[in-house]
Amino acid sequence: MRVCPLAQAILPTDVHGAPDTTVFILHLPSEADPETSGFRTCKEFVWKYDPMRIAQVAPLYESVPPKLYGGTERIVSYLTEELVQLGHEVTLFASGDSLTRAELVPVCPRALRLDEKCIDSYAHHMLLLDAVFARRHQFDIVHFHIDYLHFLMTRETGLTSLTTLHGRLDIPDLLPLYRAFRDMPVSSISDAQRLPLPWLNWQQTIYHGLPTNHYDFNPETGGYLLFMGRTSPEKGVDEAIRIAKRAGMPLKIAAKVDRADLEYFKTQIKPWLNHPGIEFMGEVGFPQKNDLLGRAAALLFPIAWPEPFGIVMIEALACGTPVIAYPHGSVPEVIEQGLTGFIVPDLDAAVDAVREIGSIDRATCRQRFEDRFTASRMCEQYLRLYEALVRQGGEIIPAQSGVPIG
Repeated sequence: MRVCPLAQAILPTDVHGAPDTTVFILHLPSEADPETSGFRTCKEFVWKYDPMRIAQVAPLYESVPPKLYGGTERIVSYLTEELVQLGHEVTLFASGDSLTRAELVPVCPRALRLDEKCIDSYAHHMLLLDAVFARRHQFDIVHFHIDYLHFLMTRETGLTSLTTLHGRLDIPDLLPLYRAFRDMPVSSISDAQRLPLPWLNWQQTIYHGLPTNHYDFNPETGGYLLFMGRTSPEKGVDEAIRIAKRAGMPLKIAAKVDRADLEYFKTQIKPWLNHPGIEFMGEVGFPQKNDLLGRAAALLFPIAWPEPFGIVMIEALACGTPVIAYPHGSVPEVIEQGLTGFIVPDLDAAVDAVREIGSIDRATCRQRFEDRFTASRMCEQYLRLYEALVRQGGEIIPAQSGVPIG
């Protein structure tokens, strides 16, 4: 049994034995017996609190969930739907082509990245902020996923908020900005993400999570290696090609090409595409993504940058597919050496790891995903953090919010 002070209320004297007592929400294991739990009142009272009123604020570059590529928006979707499933009142601020069971506030008609008419994305994000703050009194907490764009308005209005930082923080331009707003409560998606700015008002590290029923476990492989993500130098597509060629295995590349990376694609990737065994598939969505991940012998993740998380790694594990990755950013936190894949320092070691990939048990990869990276686990951790933040800045909940039963 554990007792946590997750909300405040004034209890009747016959409940806790004294007036004006701070309420503690009681958490009992499912097998616990209230008769023998040592907490007399748990048999007599179950205190029911109104659902939390939560706003989720997503970037507008992709829909929620994204049609193709888009890690942040995918996580916002999974979190939003889990919160709705638990009975909370959730409002999602996102692009108009988003799909959700929450209340959707469409700030722009469609995802900006796929809108050829969009020239100035910041204009749309200013409208996003206007929409959120116009309704700020309707929420217990607002969860931002748009980096620092809202910081000034949040500080000026005293809004109870949480900001999950989804990007890299080692950019010099960010240092003076985050120093000026170091009081903003923020959460990280890996411990490694915090390293450039350890003095921020970090509340918690919460790893990303996926719904267990979105990815099918596949005990067999199709005999190919897979690169999935974005075609850019830091993601290491060219390194993945070299690994596959040296290891003598086919490689499928499922990746988008942004305008900023066109030159890299043309000079470093395109010349390889005429080679046998190298297949470029472009961006893929579901169900093709599920099938590609599930049949791969291994996912190659030879990154050359401090990856804040790397959702594709846990997508692979959910399908039972081990990961071969370079040891940057969050990789050592996500991949368990020799259990769910291999963390290797260079090309030669990666080639050796490919040859040893059969020693990794695919069922174990799936089990470790279920143990560590599910959407329900992620949601539970965020809810605890929401409750703590609301308790710090919110009003006292009156006693009548508790409903005696029996």
